[in-house]
Amino acid sequence: MNSNAVIAIHGGAGTILRTSMSASAETGYHAALNAVLSAGQRVLADGGSALDAVSEAVRLLEDCALFNAGHGAVYTAAGTHELDAAIMDGRTLDAGAICCVKRVRNPILAARRVLERSDHVLFTGDGAEAFAAAQGLEFVDNGYFDTDARYRQWQLAREQQRPMLDHDAATLASTASSNDDPTPHEPIDPNRKFGTVGAVALDRHGHLAAATSTGGVTNKQVGRVGDTPLIGAGCYADDATCAVSTTGAGEMFMRMVAAYDVAAQMAYRQVSLEEAAHDVVMNRLPKIDGRGGLVAVDARGNVTLPFNTEGMYRGFARLGEAPVTAIYR
Repeated sequence: MNSNAVIAIHGGAGTILRTSMSASAETGYHAALNAVLSAGQRVLADGGSALDAVSEAVRLLEDCALFNAGHGAVYTAAGTHELDAAIMDGRTLDAGAICCVKRVRNPILAARRVLERSDHVLFTGDGAEAFAAAQGLEFVDNGYFDTDARYRQWQLAREQQRPMLDHDAATLASTASSNDDPTPHEPIDPNRKFGTVGAVALDRHGHLAAATSTGGVTNKQVGRVGDTPLIGAGCYADDATCAVSTTGAGEMFMRMVAAYDVAAQMAYRQVSLEEAAHDVVMNRLPKIDGRGGLVAVDARGNVTLPFNTEGMYRGFARLGEAPVTAIYR
């Protein structure tokens, strides 16, 4: 049994300003991250697979309105929600992904069913929903994903007549609302927030897995798909190297095939997880103005959580140890 079992998660990266964060909001984000890590940690402690741990962690992140995935997803230009997710098993290199679904409550569970029960890797739109329905997954009305905070962000993005990456409009919405507004104010500068959620894990059997989920981009054109459901861009796992989940400017992560690049550098350059991830996030992505970060774990249990923005919601938990969570650089 592997004694280095660990899980790591992220909930978005961006210009995270302490001055914009109330004490109660900061406490709320740390509590949410801690709860998700603890749940994933329990899966691993009970002998569950890395695949089980990342599935559970991302499912919980989808159900948390603080993050842009599932309930709390951002709005498209049409005032609807389109959700994407992907998952990969490092033991077999099996992968499953879905994109542009509108009624699947937990997209990550649909992606997992694609991995386990389909000869295909990626389903989109109506076909993805038909597949999820055939698997007996829970469906909800598209309005289930609504939140007041995301709606205000969408209204501001519409006024500026442009898409905003994920929930970039959060700080604008915060300043536009009254000081006694009970809605948690997200400490994110406009145009500088990339809200995807994800998890990576190494289990007690020595296997790796990664999962990523998102609600996309605020005010995005209907049908736009980012890096999240693309294997190698938003998600990658291989027992021979590492497991990676990314968050950032999706188009740039797609162009760099960022998640796979970390694994490839480890395999072909024979460098450490830390060095490979640092090169991708700090050197390669910035060359095309790629902003964001990633979480990754290797087969030895080493964890890295690099980002080139001012902050990233993140954390990790090893067996027998208290979860560690962080927001700022």
